[in-house]
Amino acid sequence: MQRKIYFLFPIICIPICFSVNTMVFANPNDTPPSLEEGYIQFGYKSVEEAVKEFENHFKQDVNLPKINPSISFTHQFGRFYEDKKYNINDLLEIKFVNENVKENNYKIDIRPLKNKIVFKGRVNQKTYTLNNGQKAIYFEGHLFNFFVFDYGNWQYMLGIDKRVSKVTPDTLVKIANSIE
Repeated sequence: MQRKIYFLFPIICIPICFSVNTMVFANPNDTPPSLEEGYIQFGYKSVEEAVKEFENHFKQDVNLPKINPSISFTHQFGRFYEDKKYNINDLLEIKFVNENVKENNYKIDIRPLKNKIVFKGRVNQKTYTLNNGQKAIYFEGHLFNFFVFDYGNWQYMLGIDKRVSKVTPDTLVKIANSIE
């Protein structure tokens, strides 16, 4: 029996580059999305709407701090994140930003105590006592400095951009103590 052997020669593709002078015309009226539009694309809305969604979901009121850091903000946004898969990561996020001063970035995350995050053993973690006797912890993250405490049925995590040296842990204590 005779065997036929077939050789498949690889096809070598030689890219051929064409130099074509093409012009791309952009509409001079095209503008990038505004700060508000960018946040809306990621599910943010007004703080009031997000708080209402969060409260309706848990059927409990949530108290927000009465004061904020003494730096300027141009916008504030809120978002309720519902973890439909695991039901443990439900979260209310509130962000304060300044469109013109990028480091003026402050956030408040609120979650139910039953799903709280435990921050133990962080380097340079400091403990503070709030006016209501609750313990709070302060630690520095990569981009934000955080202040975490429990109030009522919620865990609060305040975060301030590391570049804002004006907002100290003592300032965050005052903010936490303003919750009623």
